[in-house]
Amino acid sequence: MPFDSGTIPGLSTAPMSDFLVIPRQDHDSLVSKAYQSHGFTADEAEEGAKLAAEAARHGIRTHHALKALHLDHLFGSKVGGCVPGAEIEVLPSRFPASERWNANKKLGQSVAYRAIDRAIELAEQYGIAQIAVDNAFHYLWGGGYVMEAAERGYYAYTNCTSTLAEVVPFGGKFPTLGTNPHSWGIPACEPGGVPIVMDWATATVAMGRVQALKREGKSLPPGAAVDKNGQATTDPNEVSALLPFGGHKGYGMCLLNEIFGGLIGGSIPTLRGRKLETSGEKNTAVFYFQIVHPDALSGGNFAHGRSQMENLKAVIDDILGHGNDGSMLPGQIEADARKRSDAAGGLLFTEAEIGEFNEINAELGLPAWDVSKLARA
Repeated sequence: MPFDSGTIPGLSTAPMSDFLVIPRQDHDSLVSKAYQSHGFTADEAEEGAKLAAEAARHGIRTHHALKALHLDHLFGSKVGGCVPGAEIEVLPSRFPASERWNANKKLGQSVAYRAIDRAIELAEQYGIAQIAVDNAFHYLWGGGYVMEAAERGYYAYTNCTSTLAEVVPFGGKFPTLGTNPHSWGIPACEPGGVPIVMDWATATVAMGRVQALKREGKSLPPGAAVDKNGQATTDPNEVSALLPFGGHKGYGMCLLNEIFGGLIGGSIPTLRGRKLETSGEKNTAVFYFQIVHPDALSGGNFAHGRSQMENLKAVIDDILGHGNDGSMLPGQIEADARKRSDAAGGLLFTEAEIGEFNEINAELGLPAWDVSKLARA
């Protein structure tokens, strides 16, 4: 089954035949111009557009450009939560494979891409590397970064604290946790294969899913959210807070991000993303990245003289064998969405999403995307 809350069966916002095709270059041009209109540099705008496009390409409807630009408008460059053109400060560290960064509120996607590149560089030298990032602004789809690392042959992991505390702790009533995603990327078992990607928010659904369902006029699954009175609701218009997936287990994983955040430099969760009323407090998110070189894991003693990758393939084949024909690897649904998108020759969006993109076109003085002329996929 898939492991991203944006692709849970039954939560797809539209059948594939209802999607319209936007050429990648048209999407990237619009998103880049939108970011630059907010004051971001050309490099930052390009990285923001890249992550948004990859999210759409892989069917991640909760974290594509509409979410990214909305997030920046509400909590980012418009209100000082994100600083266009900010420079990353690499802080001193006595550990050669570990780096500590002060992002200085730089665009999260730009920070994340740089962190992955730097961690891979360190892992090539030391076998394993980690980068802890303080004073950050949300990087959107964590799966995109670990997928890219896995496609380059590395094992990757990232977590972050979300912009707002929107999740109620297990057994509680008030939201004091972020949706706090975890993302893992594992290299493909053979050339041309897709990476194994496990990527999920620790809430039952991401808040981006609530926004997407509201946009499409659809309902939430039971047990995903509560209203302002703490009562369960399936109406996305009534959602006040989210619930952790899997009860106490999901709560534990959600809490883990806050623990990482507290150790790195993040402050009070309920202040994050909010206007600060207390002098000396912080309201920024934190990121954590880890890259492992596969050679650093190898015990060198695989059955029947198999190579490391051959051995991993044998393990996976055994897990998916024995009549488990209905099973799949995490990331397969996203890989299938990617194939459909590439086959269609662009990125796939619903008509409602195109309508919101055209609002951005109008704001920038650009011509609207003509729905009647767009191909369907």
